Amino acid sequence: MNQENQKKDETSAGKSFAELFEEQDFVADSWLQPGQKVEAVIVKITKEWIFLDLGGKSEGYLDRKELLDDDGNLTVQEGNTIQAYFLSARNNEQLFTTKIGKGSTGQAHLEEAYQNGIPVEGIVEKEIKGGFEVKIAGSILGFCPYSQMGLRRVENPDEYVGQRLTFTITEYGEKGRNIILSNRAVLEEELQQQKEALKESLREGMRVKGAITSIKDFGAFLDIGIIEGLLPISEISWGRVEDINELLTVGQELEVVVMALDWEKNRFSFSLKETLPDPWETVEEKFPEGSCHTGKAARVTNFGAFITLEAGIDGLIHISKLGKGKRINHPSDVIKKGQTLEVRIETVDKENKRLSLSLARADQKEEEKDRVGDYRQYVEKTPKSLGTLEDMLKGKLADKSKE
Repeated sequence: MNQENQKKDETSAGKSFAELFEEQDFVADSWLQPGQKVEAVIVKITKEWIFLDLGGKSEGYLDRKELLDDDGNLTVQEGNTIQAYFLSARNNEQLFTTKIGKGSTGQAHLEEAYQNGIPVEGIVEKEIKGGFEVKIAGSILGFCPYSQMGLRRVENPDEYVGQRLTFTITEYGEKGRNIILSNRAVLEEELQQQKEALKESLREGMRVKGAITSIKDFGAFLDIGIIEGLLPISEISWGRVEDINELLTVGQELEVVVMALDWEKNRFSFSLKETLPDPWETVEEKFPEGSCHTGKAARVTNFGAFITLEAGIDGLIHISKLGKGKRINHPSDVIKKGQTLEVRIETVDKENKRLSLSLARADQKEEEKDRVGDYRQYVEKTPKSLGTLEDMLKGKLADKSKE
């Protein structure tokens, strides 16, 4: 015995302090606490058990039934990495679970599941007052309130009855005779994990697809799978949106551009118009300076009237160009909102997206007035008429008689 101890001491003496510390660190890490969550690689699958490699020399196992789908097919294979919860260690064997299932093993670990936040699997038996009766671990009954079933308010309770779902135990009393469950807590944790993964890949300016969940006066809420954000009414179209319900419906699928991501406040916004061509890119070709077009008065302000020429293209007629040279009190004295009128393009500022307009008919009248004035001036300067041929002959004869 002394010889064995001597060999151990010699072996230890041949190792550095760092190596010895690393060994002690490994031993400490191998002391898992019940309920501790780990990542492990599946190294072997048998008819009853799935064996796990936890890293180093540490191994564990879990019940094969936990990873079967509803049809009894295995959902994993050797080499896959899974997440599991440590339950207990016996005879140097570490038992793990992905969730507490049915059977006596499940019943024995229900209290551990409650204390350590390990999920349990259950079947929703029926709707009862205030929520649902759920059967867990084979024959144990628990209660899940309406508020803890799913992520949203329960609208149709019948759709949950008969479903096999995952829960966490929020209350465990009377030695398992009073168990309160939450499906919402499980889903929220999964959603948070998905958000963390999405946070690494989603960026502003990216195009994503989603479905409209609700419509408000100020915009629509869009679900892109993991997060939900706002599509403001100003980002629906390049043109002015008068009635959002004429353009969008609940359930409609859209491709949008990510405008803003605020992960801390859980606020996200999207743009539909950014996926559409910008009408200002071709404004100089469609509306060259000096050309006349038909427009509609969209807004009338103290300083002028904004005229919509097409969706997304508005121009301004300044108040100084509305009085035909006379001072007016307000642009509404000349133009009413919604009025259709002819305008002339005076200047185009593509960079700042501005058009300066004037009333085309007013310009035409001023030009006609100028032309009439020029003609009158011309007529006044023209010499008087020489008379008829008869008058000329009579004048000649009168001159001869005088001679």
